[in-house]
Amino acid sequence: MVIDAHHHIIPKCVVDSIRKGDPRFEAEIQVKDQQEWIVHRQGYAYPLFDKFYDIKAKQQDLENANLDAVVLSPAPPMFYYWKDAETGADLARIINDGTAEMIGQNSQVFQGMATVSMQDPLAAVKELERVRSLYNIRAVEIGTSIEGVNLDAPEFTPFFEACDSLGFTLFLHPYYVGDKSGLSNYYFTNLIGNPLDTAKAAGSLIFGGVLDRFPNLKVMLAHGGGYFPYQIGRFNKGFQERKESRTCKEEPSSYLNRFYFDTLTFHPQALEFLVKLAGADHVVLGSDYPFDMGTLKPMDLVTSCDFSNDVIEKITDKSIRSLFI
Repeated sequence: MVIDAHHHIIPKCVVDSIRKGDPRFEAEIQVKDQQEWIVHRQGYAYPLFDKFYDIKAKQQDLENANLDAVVLSPAPPMFYYWKDAETGADLARIINDGTAEMIGQNSQVFQGMATVSMQDPLAAVKELERVRSLYNIRAVEIGTSIEGVNLDAPEFTPFFEACDSLGFTLFLHPYYVGDKSGLSNYYFTNLIGNPLDTAKAAGSLIFGGVLDRFPNLKVMLAHGGGYFPYQIGRFNKGFQERKESRTCKEEPSSYLNRFYFDTLTFHPQALEFLVKLAGADHVVLGSDYPFDMGTLKPMDLVTSCDFSNDVIEKITDKSIRSLFI
């Protein structure tokens, strides 16, 4: 099978609520040049393609891309970490129920991840327990930081304990709704900011001792791991030379096998390097569908690389099954 592990959804129930003006979502739908857009109060806007929420549109695109199955993950603007804890927990439940509804329409094609209210880690744990019990969802997508707080902060310990004990795969995805300081021009908020956020998140889990404390935790990183896999030697150098970086049990490169990386590097040589560094059993097919910084045909990059059939099978099927199915 060919499975896309990085494939976004905005559940139809969420779209319907935004259309009706539900203030909790802090967004509205506008029409520009005959295309609907979701415009968030903080300023972030993106086209509201029907393929976000319409199962027929998704299935048609899967057929066009020769994909057999996908793992649905909420679009990052759906995190809502900036809301109060109670509202955040309510929105996470709504989004997860909507994702589960799409999965239920064709569970042979759709698997899924949950979202949780990380501004209240204890509520996040309860939601993990709920989706595992009710829907058998075994993966959760969270931001690479939580409103500027890095993932090694002590308040997130109960969440990681639950992921470790319940066997949840953790998918780290950068998110932003408004602008980022110093990255206003040229879409640098995404082009530079997102890979940087991912590297910072991976480093926080390593140097902050999170991976030492929770040995069963599996972590998938978006966008080829950002800058992290390509600067792992620099992490090692810091560990060797700087006292303030000698905070994990082993040198940072020894933790590479705790991470999984999607294929979204957009360059064959970059993807070939990633597979050589991390191993094909730690690289998974990803599209970032349907955002413009993703691809509708993620297999094109994989087949353009000098990979054996065995490596391609691991990337498109076996590695993904070890995480989600």
